[in-house]
Amino acid sequence: MGSEATVPRFFWGDSPGEEEYYASQGVRNAQSYFATPHGRLYTQSFHPIDRATGELLPVKALVFMTHGYGSDAGWLFQKIAIAYATWGYKVYCADLLGHGRSDGIRCYLGDMESVATASLAFCLSVRREHPSLPAFLFGESMGAAATLLMYLRTPEPGVWTGLIFSAPLFVIPDDMKPSRVRLFLYGLLFGLAETWQAMPDNKMVGKAIKDPERLRIIASNPRRYTGRPRVGTMRELARICDYFQANFDKVTAPFLTVHGTDDGVTSPAGSRLLYDKASSEDKTLILYEGMYHSLIQGEPEENSQRVLADMRAWIHERVRRYAIADGDNSNKVQLLYRSTH
Repeated sequence: MGSEATVPRFFWGDSPGEEEYYASQGVRNAQSYFATPHGRLYTQSFHPIDRATGELLPVKALVFMTHGYGSDAGWLFQKIAIAYATWGYKVYCADLLGHGRSDGIRCYLGDMESVATASLAFCLSVRREHPSLPAFLFGESMGAAATLLMYLRTPEPGVWTGLIFSAPLFVIPDDMKPSRVRLFLYGLLFGLAETWQAMPDNKMVGKAIKDPERLRIIASNPRRYTGRPRVGTMRELARICDYFQANFDKVTAPFLTVHGTDDGVTSPAGSRLLYDKASSEDKTLILYEGMYHSLIQGEPEENSQRVLADMRAWIHERVRRYAIADGDNSNKVQLLYRSTH
């Protein structure tokens, strides 16, 4: 009972309440559930508001954000969403299946196609309601893998104006790779071991977070997965990374990918490969010397702000470049989507 009493209600503490906190940040937050054939997703949105009046402000574009492994969009990750909203974007987040308050076995990612399809269904349902606005997909870490798969599985061309990846899981560092021998032996059990929490975690959190205070906040997340990785999860993540490396050339949308050179969880080589192999004419790679895996949530504030500033400059420029500023002429904007993708 004593340990439970020390867990804060929100990542900012026990008070103020959600509505007051979000208003102080200049956003309005809404929460709901979205039903998919693979399970319910817990979703949130962040809309910029006038801090003086509380009225909703017009938005420049939509941004759909996906969190990383073992995390959720309801804790420190939402600091990223709030930042983008204050820049004038409406942000949508969904906890991945098996994470946070969404359905599924905790942190089981044995079928990334289903995980990505569920999140994509939510994103497309919102996208269809706002066809005239530019729309971006954002993914962090393992969430970037889900995001890239969502992009590759989007049935209609020209839906996404651009992609943003933060420390994407496209290449697993050698010391983080699951043992092929171990996976083979578990595979002999005919699927019985798929959900077993039996794989080494290789001290992922310590390799991801540099700032001790932010590590404390992240560790206090009551919905954070703290068990060992499941067999099927590691098997599937290894498979999906191989798949991406063979299909980077299918990426044609504008994208930004950022990575810390001292990332011990996902290899910066993945961002380099995407940049080198993608067919996109508009592509940007930024490497941050000495930074760890969690560039925004886990670095000292000075470093986090530097990354956010680069992201802000990139997305503002893409909205200017690929959208029409008069806002109301939706037919022209839709034609522009078709002609530029």
